[in-house]
Order: sequence, then structure tokens, then C-alpha cells
Amino acid sequence: MNSDVLDLGEDKSLLLVDDDEAFLRRLAKAMDRRGFDVETASSVAAGQAIATARPPAYAVVDLRLEDGNGLDIVETLRTRRPESRIVVLTGYGAIATAVAAVKIGATDYLAKPADATDVTNALLARQDELPPPPENPMSADRVRWEHIQRVYELCDRNVSETARRLSMHRRTLQRILAKRSPR
Repeated sequence: MNSDVLDLGEDKSLLLVDDDEAFLRRLAKAMDRRGFDVETASSVAAGQAIATARPPAYAVVDLRLEDGNGLDIVETLRTRRPESRIVVLTGYGAIATAVAAVKIGATDYLAKPADATDVTNALLARQDELPPPPENPMSADRVRWEHIQRVYELCDRNVSETARRLSMHRRTLQRILAKRSPR
């Protein structure tokens, strides 16, 4: 796919913010091949600096970063460049965070693992049309496992507290946590 195929507009600037360096490099390379002028940041502070100095036409921002919340960058972008198209990415997909991201001004919200095609479709989708469904959506088992892992992490890896919050027997939770993640 090249920029002749994609209608990116005159300003092709794209800010990618993610603290997963390997993912950030892969996505930056893929988006560059699609015709975007890519700039990357791996922290809220670096993302805020770029958003303030050179607000891009497009942005892809991870929700959870080591030094804070990616929604802070979304707010800065909305203030500095209201028409920018922003996609929020996260490994912890939840309805509450999706609603918060969209209310703050994100154009779309994608759960990881999202590939460059998913991100491009979300960035370029018109407001009155929905982007196509992902090519390889997570299985129901994987979604369940991700949710359990998220609650487990939020409970500071306390099995008893996690089991209580999930209304699940403690031993059942321990068996689930001992298994590998489903595909």
C-alpha cells in the first residue's frame, strides 16, 4: 500500500506514542510506508512536547504509558489542533476507558494487538461511517483472559482480591492464571 492509494490530505503528519519500543518501531515503519510523516514518542512527557510544538494531523496514542495516561496527550492535541484524527490504543480494552477516550476527543479506540491496517482504517474512517471490523479479532477466550489479567494487575496481583472482584472461586482463578494466554 502506498500514499497514492491512501487519501491522507495535504498534512500527513502522524504522532505515534507508545512505551513498547518494538511495537512503536514496527508501527512507525508500517505507517511511513503508507505515506505518513511519522514522529514517535515513548512517554507522556515526550508526546505532550510534540503535541504542543507541532500538533499533527493524525495521532495514535497508547492509553497506559509508564509516566502517565495517554488521554493527557489526547486533551493537548484537541486543544492545539481540534481537527486532528486521534486513535487511542490499549492492551486493556474496557468500555469505560473507550467512552472516556471518545469523550475527550479520540476519533476511535482500538484494543491491542492492532496492526497497521487496523490503525490506518481507524485514522482514515469518515465520521459517518464505521471502520471495517478487524481481520483477526481476539477470540472470546482471549478477551476473557485479557480481562482477568487486567483485574489481577489492578488488584496488585492479589489472587484473593481478584477472585472476589470477579465473583470467581479462588482455585478456579489460580488455574486460569497458571495457563498460557489463549490465541
